Amino acid sequence: MLHPKNVLRKQKFIFVFISGLLGSTTFAQSTVESFEITATGSQEATQSILTPTKVLQGDELLNKLGSTLGATLANELGVSATGYGAGSSRPVIRGLEGSRVQILQNGLSVGDVSNISQDHAVGNNMQNAHQVEILRGAAALLYGSGSSGGLVNVVNDRILTNLPDRPTGALNTSYETVNNGRAGALELDGAFGSVAVHMDTAINNANNYRIPGNSTQSQGEPAGGWTVPPDGNGGNNYSGKLPNSYSTQNNLGFGVSHIGESGYTGVSVERLNNNYGIPTPEGGSINQSQNRYDLQHQTRDPFTGFSSFKFSAANSNYNHTEFNNVGAAASQWKNIANEARLELAHNPIAGWKGIFGAQVTAASLNASEVNTGSYAIIPPTKTNSNALFWIEEGKWNSLQGSLGLRYNNVAQNPNLGTTLEPQPTIPPIGGVTPSIALQNRNFNLMSYSAGGLWGFMQGYGTGIAYTVSQRAPSAQELYSYGAHESTATFDIGNPNLTKETSHNLEFNIQKTSGLVRSKASVYANRFNNYIYGYYTGTSINNPGQEGNGFNVVTAQQAAATIKGIEGELTYNWNQAGLGARVFGDASQGTFDAGGNLPLQPAPRLGAEVAHQKNGWLTNASYIYSYQQNRLASWEQGPAPSYNLLNAGISYTERVRDVNWTVYMNLKNLLNEQIRYATTPMAVRLYAPQPGRSLMVGLRGAF
Repeated sequence: MLHPKNVLRKQKFIFVFISGLLGSTTFAQSTVESFEITATGSQEATQSILTPTKVLQGDELLNKLGSTLGATLANELGVSATGYGAGSSRPVIRGLEGSRVQILQNGLSVGDVSNISQDHAVGNNMQNAHQVEILRGAAALLYGSGSSGGLVNVVNDRILTNLPDRPTGALNTSYETVNNGRAGALELDGAFGSVAVHMDTAINNANNYRIPGNSTQSQGEPAGGWTVPPDGNGGNNYSGKLPNSYSTQNNLGFGVSHIGESGYTGVSVERLNNNYGIPTPEGGSINQSQNRYDLQHQTRDPFTGFSSFKFSAANSNYNHTEFNNVGAAASQWKNIANEARLELAHNPIAGWKGIFGAQVTAASLNASEVNTGSYAIIPPTKTNSNALFWIEEGKWNSLQGSLGLRYNNVAQNPNLGTTLEPQPTIPPIGGVTPSIALQNRNFNLMSYSAGGLWGFMQGYGTGIAYTVSQRAPSAQELYSYGAHESTATFDIGNPNLTKETSHNLEFNIQKTSGLVRSKASVYANRFNNYIYGYYTGTSINNPGQEGNGFNVVTAQQAAATIKGIEGELTYNWNQAGLGARVFGDASQGTFDAGGNLPLQPAPRLGAEVAHQKNGWLTNASYIYSYQQNRLASWEQGPAPSYNLLNAGISYTERVRDVNWTVYMNLKNLLNEQIRYATTPMAVRLYAPQPGRSLMVGLRGAF
């Protein structure tokens, strides 16, 4: 186990390493490159200093594609992931997750309940994703308040905006050894006159995955280190395949759009099914389904002074059933979400161009116990949000600026007739869980952002951005009152919570042209009334297993700060020939009164190398994640360090009208035990990530 002083030295090394990237921008040839600040809902985003954005697409997305959104983004700069086995994983951006990281599909909310708990999977299928965008700052204000960590938009282009000049499509099939995983995807696009048609389907079946060593005992690690108590999980220190780590997904989607000279109108429908295990000592599984309907319309140059009018809407009907470890249905969750938004983009005025619009969202959440019909964890709650937003960006010679403003009114209305039953706590403390009184809440939120960029040399720029983001407490933070097996907690909300406000200040520097490019960011995110789950030290009996305690966790608020630094240096990256990349990120979250924030990612350093020539593409990546011992006082740890080594090779050949690609990816070559510090203790201490794996596959595109 590393001594805290050694960890501090390593974190200082990351700071020095990334600071070196800041200086490295002055030592490479450059050419003139213009910047454009772009926030997209269904189109490619452009890299910008003012709104740091990452766009995964093409070969890079295909090589990093995982079965979940979190797994796909887990190793991006400033992004880590949660890890509930193979079935559920959300991105964690700069130490923030859950409700603070909004997930979109084609610019509208995904409509699931993944922000309520980490064991709830994100309601989208990654196999047919064309692009994944990470947005921060003013760009994020286009889509929602409270995304203090950032915003992730998954684009599948199900509603086509341009007529294909011929039928096109793609197929992909693969096999993975670590979990006997079999995946396949098919996509077709075509046109009939002015009508474009799209179809996609995907399936991904994976058994329980193999893990290195034991589930609760790392190789060479003393008992009781970062494991469950020294005697393990009742003697069940699993090795080989981890129970309840399987995942089975499938989806089917259709889209039809009419495309004219001045714009398009389209609709789409999707059915998603996902059945996956919950790898905790209690076990269990979730069977998830969702029907989604989308409408999009855009008119270009609708009238004088305006370049675009866009209207989009979505209806999502989400369901999942939670099963216990013997396969009996325990609870059912339903969320019906409706969302509509309109955007009006104006032509440049005195160097400024921008978008303003409105957004309306309504969601109805209902979770009930199968046996009794009573509520499960959260009483039935209706959430309504009405918003106005305005984003501007301007450019004057070597200077750029961005401004963003968003007003939201959020109403949380629980079923006030719901009876919340206090539970007896385990001696020696004894007594019962503290009671709460349900009440309707209404929040007025004002978020804004301002940034500036100075291109001090050709291809070089430095910028500063300040964003204030206000977030209304979520339904689970306000009204939770029940046992949650997947986190081994009894969650108690606080109906008196106030809105959470973050003040984020960020400095950026980039070199954006030439063979050698670099970027680095230093930021501080100060929170007023940061909402978190506090472990009270009391517990109740496990409802399914007397004698095993569930920790009582209450929703509380406190002032907190997250500080971080991240950067990367690239050589000829994503181009033909040899390319290389080195990167690092580190953040630290603390309560202003003392102590660490829970579920914070560990500092990381990494390197990638790739070579592309004559249809061949080879790549390798290495990430070292430091031990995370800066844990909240109630977290058991530390979370261990790990070395992650991946590699891949592919060959592409055009046969007639089809580009065929055969590929092989090697994951976790060192067979390391990987336990994310961002995952709640119930899973982190019990279930590591998959061990060494080989994936082989075939892709075709025409």
